[in-house]
Amino acid sequence: MITHLSSPPLTQSSSLTRLLTSNPPKPHFFKTLISPSSPYPKTLSTHFTDHLLYPNRRCPHRKRGAFRHFALPLFELGGLEGTQSVFEAVGVLAAIITVHESGHFLAAYLQGIHVSKFAVGFGPVLAKFNANNIEYSLRAFPLGGFVAFPDNDPDSDIPADDENLLKNRPIFDRVIVISAGVIANVVFAYLIIFVQVLSVGLPVQEFSPGVLVPEVRTSSAAARDGLRPGDVILSVDGYELPKSVFSVPQIVDIIKGSPKKNVSLKVERGGEDLVIGVTPDESGDGTGRIGVQLSPNVKVTKAKPKNLVEAISFSGKEFWGLTSNVLEGLKQTFLNFSQSASKVSGPVAIIAVGAEVARSSSDGLYQFAAALNLNLAVINLLPLPALDGGSLALILVEAARGGRKLPQEVEQRIMSSGIMVVLLLGIFLLVRDTLNLDFVRELL
Repeated sequence: MITHLSSPPLTQSSSLTRLLTSNPPKPHFFKTLISPSSPYPKTLSTHFTDHLLYPNRRCPHRKRGAFRHFALPLFELGGLEGTQSVFEAVGVLAAIITVHESGHFLAAYLQGIHVSKFAVGFGPVLAKFNANNIEYSLRAFPLGGFVAFPDNDPDSDIPADDENLLKNRPIFDRVIVISAGVIANVVFAYLIIFVQVLSVGLPVQEFSPGVLVPEVRTSSAAARDGLRPGDVILSVDGYELPKSVFSVPQIVDIIKGSPKKNVSLKVERGGEDLVIGVTPDESGDGTGRIGVQLSPNVKVTKAKPKNLVEAISFSGKEFWGLTSNVLEGLKQTFLNFSQSASKVSGPVAIIAVGAEVARSSSDGLYQFAAALNLNLAVINLLPLPALDGGSLALILVEAARGGRKLPQEVEQRIMSSGIMVVLLLGIFLLVRDTLNLDFVRELL
């Protein structure tokens, strides 16, 4: 899966979790599990974290922006500590993949289009069964999935001119099948927000000046120089921090730019103001780090709807706010691609983010799941080979040619080249993100 932590995983025919029309099917893995960048923990970057960490200030409930506040660890990719939280993050990804592929599957099945396989995960088969000539399987790695069609399967006994093969259906029917995965993710994102509104309510944030320090790492520069968990940093080198979520990246930038240089922090501790000088250590890339987590100094309360109409209203506003943040994040990624390309993240990084969200609060999984759904939906619509948008683009070309398809070898060359690029990118991100995990770094 490639998303904007950084971009989506690819599929043969169409989607982040990809639609396949050949046999053997190939997983939509790279279409679903690679994501773009964001200011989330460490070196991760994703659209969903943009929303989670930097709230949408246009949302209706007073100063509520994000659904919850998040700590921003300095400055390395997190580990996957906490077995339960890791499984929760993997479960969220598996659910999103299942919903996406179910969209493709149902759109085909309900139109009477032949489907040969439906799989969640990729790699070795853990369990499978057959029903109505369709193989349903659960595979070892829940980081992608696929729906396969028998169109070009040499072992299929379906005649090549059968009107219910996907390739033989009218353009509109095929557009429905290809776009159904994206539609399913969008609908699922709204339902997740709606369930949150009804079950736990939406957090309302009230900001206070400064930045909270939830955690100080043992033997870090911050611990050595006297910073403690629970401190509130009010100013840095004389600069007063405002009541804003954006105070966090301001401090991060100052610390990163001051390796081995004394930084004066005005800190509130137990009702008293103190001045502490901290000298950041120099990390491997030459930036400064002090070994703390930072989060906005915010008080969070829950707003619950009084009736169903208000719940629908709350959910709609949150849904559109989250969608606008996802779109804006992708826009900024492409406008500043040279700076953001290094922040593209894959499935390991996404799971690391999800596990951190789950450890912080189970409520955060709602936003993690909703934002990731929207992120993958938008990315899958990009007109790139191996994404749903790439397959839709080929159909539009066919429509523009008066219903005449491109030569099959041309289509295959376009899709194969896209798949190869994404596979190589996915392998690179898997290796890079794994090597960036804290516990892996400690072993090396």
